[in-house]
Amino acid sequence: MARTYELLYVLNPTLGEEGLAAMDERIQGLISANGEIKDVDVWGTRRLAYEIQDMNEGYYVVLHFTAEPEFPVELERQLKINDKVLRFLVTSMEA
Repeated sequence: MARTYELLYVLNPTLGEEGLAAMDERIQGLISANGEIKDVDVWGTRRLAYEIQDMNEGYYVVLHFTAEPEFPVELERQLKINDKVLRFLVTSMEA
């Protein structure tokens, strides 16, 4: 049975517009192949609370999606190995 999840990820802003768009497309493609995207909220470039990899800013995106319970583990694995992703958090929206 599919569950609802929220993904917040922060990308390296030095990628430029084309690089950020390509990363968004790649992450959304991975989710679409394994579930259904409900909502995408692009926050854009924001100042970080603390430096991450010598960066003071990050490009924020929040996604809401539905997928099978096994998928978030694979999604987290894919995001961990990508050096363009500064931080991410996947949370279940189920009560």
